[in-house]
Amino acid sequence: MSAMKSLRIVFMGTPEFAVASLRALHESVHEVVGVVTVADKPAGRGLQMQPSAVKQFAVDHSIPVLQPLKLKDADFIDALGAFQADLFVIVAFRMLPEVVWSMPPRGSINLHGSLLPRYRGAAPINRAIMNGDVETGVTTFFLQHEIDTGRVIRREKIAIGADMNAGQLHDIMMEVGAKTLLETVNAIADGSATAVEQELLQPAGEDIPAAPKIFKEDCRIDWNQSVQHVHNHVRGLSPYPAAWTLLQGKTLKVYEGQMLPGKSVSGEFETDGKSNLYFPCVDGAYSILSLQMEGKKRMSVEEFLRGFRAS
Repeated sequence: MSAMKSLRIVFMGTPEFAVASLRALHESVHEVVGVVTVADKPAGRGLQMQPSAVKQFAVDHSIPVLQPLKLKDADFIDALGAFQADLFVIVAFRMLPEVVWSMPPRGSINLHGSLLPRYRGAAPINRAIMNGDVETGVTTFFLQHEIDTGRVIRREKIAIGADMNAGQLHDIMMEVGAKTLLETVNAIADGSATAVEQELLQPAGEDIPAAPKIFKEDCRIDWNQSVQHVHNHVRGLSPYPAAWTLLQGKTLKVYEGQMLPGKSVSGEFETDGKSNLYFPCVDGAYSILSLQMEGKKRMSVEEFLRGFRAS
């Protein structure tokens, strides 16, 4: 192991999740010489052009920003090369072509929101909770051709509480991920980093769950399941994109609920009109606590029931 030298880093990322990692690197001994992120997009009522969270941080801290539309564009490749980075760090960004990730001499590393090889794909936080897992984590690894398959440098476990939702896990993972990423970069800098093939990290014969992108139909609640299954589904999609069902022909998003095993419900749903709204499952009922009716704002079940008339 040699003394740690300061590395020149180009950081690539987009959402708030990536900002914690960018901040950790910016405040370290290493130098973030450039940031790559998506183009500004119209947002809000006035559809004003809004920068990504990563770009906003970079601008606030006077870090040069590149916003390529195409990652193989010659001008972008030239600009990237001009940074003379030792290492590229990628957190919640697009899939990179080899001409990009193979550029720096120390390689390109990625932070992923699962214990790889489990939950490769776009929605690892949601899928772990939806599947009822009690543990997940973060992984840093070197990029290679197939997405999320590179050699693992570090993994850090995170417990998933029985009622934890995807938003809460996201926020914990954001901070754990930033710490793990900085430890990884430090290990690469001082020469102590080792990398392991993912196949060696998965117990023999055990299925590897995937984390494909979530579409609207994936979010629909299947009431012909156990209350535990429904609870995992709801919290795994809360607060975004949110689980949903139909209530009197309208879409009802469900953000939070309570399991009531053994309780019977007659009909499609049951309510006392004041503070309880129950849906039947195969082994009990699910009591909805926080929701959003089509065309309305998010509210508590009590607020909703004040204006609701069961037909």
